[in-house]
Amino acid sequence: MKKVIVYSTTNCPWCVKVKDFLKQNRVPFEERNAKENVEYALEVQQKSGGVAMPVTDVEGMIVIGFNPAKLKAALGLQ
Repeated sequence: MKKVIVYSTTNCPWCVKVKDFLKQNRVPFEERNAKENVEYALEVQQKSGGVAMPVTDVEGMIVIGFNPAKLKAALGLQ
């Protein structure tokens, strides 16, 4: 299984959609709240070049926002 990190913020509806998508597809993930942790905020900025949320890191492949097609491709889902 690929390592998945979801960078999110509190009260972000698109973040919830990404996490729900991963749960529905039985993909384990680590959530990192960039609003509550400055280190996570810096990490996500380096990885995505911005501050838009959510950002999903699938073993180095970065998906910004809620994009089911890109998530499926990154995860190798049909």
